Amino acid sequence: MKTEYVRHGTARMFENDFLEAASKIHPVTPFAFYIPLITGLLGWSLWSGTTQWGKVALFAPLGYLTWCFMEYTLHRNLFHWEGNGPLTRRFHAIIHGYHHTYPDDPQRLVMPLGASIPLAIIIGGLLWLVGRPDATIPYFFGIVVGYLAYDYLHWAVHYKKPWTQWGKTMRAHHMAHHFACPDKNFGISHMWIDRLVGSTQVRGQAAREASAKPDTGAAE
Repeated sequence: MKTEYVRHGTARMFENDFLEAASKIHPVTPFAFYIPLITGLLGWSLWSGTTQWGKVALFAPLGYLTWCFMEYTLHRNLFHWEGNGPLTRRFHAIIHGYHHTYPDDPQRLVMPLGASIPLAIIIGGLLWLVGRPDATIPYFFGIVVGYLAYDYLHWAVHYKKPWTQWGKTMRAHHMAHHFACPDKNFGISHMWIDRLVGSTQVRGQAAREASAKPDTGAAE
């Protein structure tokens, strides 16, 4: 994936006005939509006896952990898949290429509802088929909490100046992905999976590694 980008700029993604409007989202929107939904669902399941606090304590963290792997896998294997034809390249441009070209567009820093709702329906539907709401409801709760953490942190590393060392480290990790090594640092709300699978690269490391390689051009 190329690293061409336009700082502090925006552009149209769609010629159709409805699709163009749907591709933009205020960063508060996912939280206003999903927090009442998942807290209401979890609260009902506890009130009705469908699940218990012990199972929430077990399965909600497992759901959060599942999201971490989903985030990494989707970002690395789907968002950065460009394919070979015009349709696949257009697909890539819509779901992620635009963000790399215009990384500072404030209306496209969190996932639009038109993308997150179908994903939530698919995950929720698959969990419903499992038939164990005592486990799957808190598990789903954990997945959505992980997704909201991802949305917030992605917005924050692009839009806010970090004031903690952890925030500065997270920002540096993601900015290196954008401006130095788009084939590394795929974790957004975390860095540990990159470290686990060996896809971590600090900002500036790519240039240092390139300069350290021997120049074999004269011998060819």
